[in-house]
Amino acid sequence: MCEVFELSRSNYYKWRENLVSERKKKDEILQSKIRIIHNKSKKRYGSPRIHNTLKAEGELVSKKRVARIMRENEIVSISKKKFKATTYSKHSLPICPNLLNQNFYSKAPNQAWVGDITYIPTAEGWLYLATIIDLFSRRVVGWAASERMTTDLVEQAFLRAYWKRKPNNELIFHSDRGSQYASLRYQKLLKTLNVQQSMSAKGNCYDNAVAESFFGKIKTEFINHEHFISRKEAKLGIFEYIEIFYNRERKHSTLNYLSPLQFEELYNISKKFVS
Repeated sequence: MCEVFELSRSNYYKWRENLVSERKKKDEILQSKIRIIHNKSKKRYGSPRIHNTLKAEGELVSKKRVARIMRENEIVSISKKKFKATTYSKHSLPICPNLLNQNFYSKAPNQAWVGDITYIPTAEGWLYLATIIDLFSRRVVGWAASERMTTDLVEQAFLRAYWKRKPNNELIFHSDRGSQYASLRYQKLLKTLNVQQSMSAKGNCYDNAVAESFFGKIKTEFINHEHFISRKEAKLGIFEYIEIFYNRERKHSTLNYLSPLQFEELYNISKKFVS
């Protein structure tokens, strides 16, 4: 080629070195942008969400290139640990039918909510967290934390969600068969509020996959990497994760990489436009 175009070999090698050098410079600039996004997410984002964030910022880059740069520079999403059971279903309390049947998608807000309980270790002992998630936007619409895993805990979480969202009479609430959700007191509360109660099949975690998935995220991205001195400190951290990061900022692949709040805002805008 050099002979055909009457170029010296040294010029060709110089051009090739410059090409590699330019690509390396661009990778270094991209790496710094990736680190900023990664650190801003407190190391919770992997390559898909970082790629989507770069794309939203106007950066033209492929998913493979982002993944490669992260791999080469050991930029990784933080990972999960341990498990502790929080469901006691060996009781004789009434069981409600499964109204969802693993259909975890809603066409509008406040049609179907799911709830569950998990645990957080602290130096003072366990802190139990109950959450309510709207299936439409995956938004945590209510939550409560306590040192005891009681019916009071799940009631408080549900009532916070209910008074915040003010759903109509067509709401379905789904949970596992835990004694807190199956208690006569809790079932009476839902009936009083005209909420249809739904429960998972016995021992089937897939029937409440969205609630399980959220707990996987909060543990993977936050709880497993903290050492809480007190329950109060843990509650403050949970508030920051749910209310500031998860609901408002965290990109969800099921929501086309929008946060729950952004997804609901987009729905409200489209609803006004149609009406």
